[in-house]
Amino acid sequence: MNKNLTRRQLLSMVGAAGGAAAVYNTSLALGLMSDAGTPARLDLQHVPKGGGKIVVLGAGIAGLTVAYELERVGYDVQIIEASKRVGGRNLTVRHGDVIDEMGHQQVCRFDDHPEMYFNAGPARIPGHHRRVMHYCKSLNVPLQVKANFSRPAYTHDTENFAGKPVRVQQYVADARGFLSELLYKAIDQNRFDEPLSADDRERLMHFASTFGDLQPDGSYKGSLRGGYDEGGFLSPAVQRAPLEFKALLNSSWWERGMLSAENPDWAAPLMEVVGGMDNIVKAFVRELKTRVILNAQVQDIRLKSDGVDVVYNHNGKRRKLSADYCFNSIPSHFMPAIPNNLPADYQAGLAAMVPGNFFKIGLQMKKRFWEDEGIYGGATSTNQKINTIWYPSHGIHGEKGVLLGAYAFFGQCKFFERMNPAERLQFAADCGDKIHKNYSSYIEAGVSVPWGRMNHMMGCGTTWSEEVRNEYFALLQQPAGGRHYMIGDQISYHSSWQEGAFASAEYALLDFNRRVRADATRQGVR
Repeated sequence: MNKNLTRRQLLSMVGAAGGAAAVYNTSLALGLMSDAGTPARLDLQHVPKGGGKIVVLGAGIAGLTVAYELERVGYDVQIIEASKRVGGRNLTVRHGDVIDEMGHQQVCRFDDHPEMYFNAGPARIPGHHRRVMHYCKSLNVPLQVKANFSRPAYTHDTENFAGKPVRVQQYVADARGFLSELLYKAIDQNRFDEPLSADDRERLMHFASTFGDLQPDGSYKGSLRGGYDEGGFLSPAVQRAPLEFKALLNSSWWERGMLSAENPDWAAPLMEVVGGMDNIVKAFVRELKTRVILNAQVQDIRLKSDGVDVVYNHNGKRRKLSADYCFNSIPSHFMPAIPNNLPADYQAGLAAMVPGNFFKIGLQMKKRFWEDEGIYGGATSTNQKINTIWYPSHGIHGEKGVLLGAYAFFGQCKFFERMNPAERLQFAADCGDKIHKNYSSYIEAGVSVPWGRMNHMMGCGTTWSEEVRNEYFALLQQPAGGRHYMIGDQISYHSSWQEGAFASAEYALLDFNRRVRADATRQGVR
């Protein structure tokens, strides 16, 4: 074996064996990737004498974080929000809620019950998203473990396996088995680019045999790891016949879903907020001294040498706020249409950012039928346009439940946006019937949330090209004129995630704090 193994080679080997999550953790251990650790409370300068007015544009996660942290140290903060609700894309839909979609109005008809809710925006919190975890802890927002990946769930491919759903556990076991068989045979025939010692080959063959549950001759004939058709408790287990290897290769799930649990943002442990993700928003609102001004649409932003003026329309009346600093989380794609005197290169950067898009459907089911099939949490992946059926981790063994009936991304969303809400629900029901028997008969109510058509949003997150990021990202992180900060997940490398919003707010606050301290020092010297 090569004793001069490089770190890059080691990481490649780790990735091949354990996926992205293993690479991430190994990188941390080797010191190749920084781990921010659990954030401490920001040590912000208390409000300086004679200047402490802040205006925050947008009451999403980033805006609420800035307001909360600056209020704590004595700043006079005012938040204005264009929509009629607080939270931005942190949206939990419950009984009676109105979906603010352009051109369509939906009213949620879920039962008025604490377990009947649908996280239409963020729905999971990776354990390594330390800022989200920090604020949930400090604001006393209760969390519970979320099952994001479930082996009893299904993978479904209309063009393979006779169009029938296949248990994830069987797919994974058979894929590992057949690939291990190929590895075993290659080792046995000494078909490696670099020669291995006899001991190396023996150990590697044993590894392949164990990893793939191979027969003594190195062949794969199926595995009880993939589940069994009958028996196993009071009689011997009868294993399922293995799937056809060619069909496994032809199916696209190995690239679109099989390794999703290895992605650091999807890997266990994942958390969710007890009772709905918007309880994070509610916790911030409880702590704020000021009330958010809702239905306030920004009409003009003016930088001055000593501050920022913001003109907005509130319920038909034109109003103006003057502040020392502005923190702006308005979606970047709206900014070119808002009159302002921001620097030309700053405006160009905002105009170059492209909005992302997501689409979700929430379905209230009159029976938790998936639990009868042994599915508790996790998701079924399909090559149909709904992409995913996501089963709730909360309310286990209750009478009813709300599941995610469709989850489309980016360009896929246009398909659903062209439909009306009733058509979307019918389409999702028809797709579900191909996976679960009598799926559509269990649907009692449903709502669809197309973020590309949501009023005051018209998108979800931001898509950065490498070229645009290289040219404008660092610029947009800095305050225009030293007074105007752009914030939100859009100004992060983790767009569409709450962690990105928290990180952006933190970065802006720390930069702001350095500037305030420097100003205070200069004034003290004078």
